[in-house]
Parts: sequence; C-alpha cells; structure tokens
Amino acid sequence: MIDYLISYLEKVNIKLNEVQKQQFITYFELLTLWNEKINLTAITEPQEVALKHFYDSITFLLNVDVEKGARVIDVGTGAGFPGIPLKIMRPDINLTLLDSLNKRINFLNTVCTRLDLQAQLINRRAEEGGRDKNLRERFDIATSRAVANMNVLCEYCMPYVKLRGKFVAMKGKTGREELNNARGAIKTLSGKVLTCREFNLPNGDERTIVVVEKNDKTPKQFPRQYAKIKSKPLN
Repeated sequence: MIDYLISYLEKVNIKLNEVQKQQFITYFELLTLWNEKINLTAITEPQEVALKHFYDSITFLLNVDVEKGARVIDVGTGAGFPGIPLKIMRPDINLTLLDSLNKRINFLNTVCTRLDLQAQLINRRAEEGGRDKNLRERFDIATSRAVANMNVLCEYCMPYVKLRGKFVAMKGKTGREELNNARGAIKTLSGKVLTCREFNLPNGDERTIVVVEKNDKTPKQFPRQYAKIKSKPLN
C-alpha cells in the first residue's frame, strides 16, 4: 500500500518522512483488521485504499490554505477521512473527529493511540453538535467527505465554523452541480463561495473541492432537527 501512496504523492511533489510512512502503514493495517468486525469501508484493496482514501484525503491540502495550528473538525468522519490523513500530514492542526456511531469512534481512538496522534473524538450527530455551545462557531475549518448533498451538508457543517472560517466540502464529479443547487442554502447560512475546484485522481476519477467562507453568525434556528433537514433541505 505505502508504495502506491508514495508514487501518487510524488506526482504532486509531496514526500513522506519515515514517521508518516509508518503511520499510513499502521492505519491501513488497522482499517483492514477492524473492517472485518465493523463496516468501515467497501474499499479494501491496498492500491484502492492508497488512492481513494489516503491520497484523496490529502488533496484537501493541495486545494485549501490551512494556517498553522488551525482548528479543524471533520464532520461525519466515518473511518477517519479526511481527518486522520490531514493530521498525519499536518501534525500542527488541532483536529476534532465527529461521528454518530460509537463503534467508529472506538476505532478512531485506537488509530489515534497507535499512530500517536492527538485529536478530540466526539460521538454526536452532526446537527446535535452544531447546537452545542462548546462546538458551535469554534473552528477555523469544518470539512466533510462523502456524507450528504451540498444543500444538506452545509447545514450540518456551517454552524461549526467561526466568523471568517471555512467550510470545505470534498465531493465527487457532481460537486459543481450540487453547489449550484445549494447556493441559496449557503447564503441562508451566512456563507460565500470562495472556490470550486475540479480535478482528477491519478486513475481519472473526478473530484471537486468547494470552499465556502463564513461571513456572519449562523442564524440561531440552524441546524434544524434531522427530520426537518432530511424532509425539507434548504434551497
């Protein structure tokens, strides 16, 4: 697995040090082991994991300016993507991983312990965390990958972002279309689209990264309850 990852990163002029190499190797081993017990990912082949999980997560850093020591929350992190790869590449960030399933948090706790990574792990639903005064508008960056359509995702993530902070959505080939359908929702949630960058992974898969800046406080009524978000997404 690590040889694949190294070759992909070399193409974008990124080199891993020995600590980072071992961290990715251990992460892959834990992902494979735990995936036999709990459903973490359908992608398990070494080359696929290297490309579609590790490299894909790292493309965040190729498209977003992350200040030293930035507070970053990965909303609906699942098996730790993109949060854990970001922390491996940028140990200086203050990382929070949030997920609704406790078994995934247990996995991530094991990963952080084995990789010697410092991160805050929170077992909450996204909309619940967004109403928590200890989390609301506390982060420089809120990000999410493969969780929901943009008009839903922005309601989950924007409440975590502080004023002038950023919401970063990691999307597939439909990213720009989703963004166009979510522009009203983004405006309602006090956001302004900064960039929408489309690119391809080394295997040709299409990706889109959308960066939204927060211009004002999130209106108090957001995020709504899960049932309302699902039945009546913002538009």
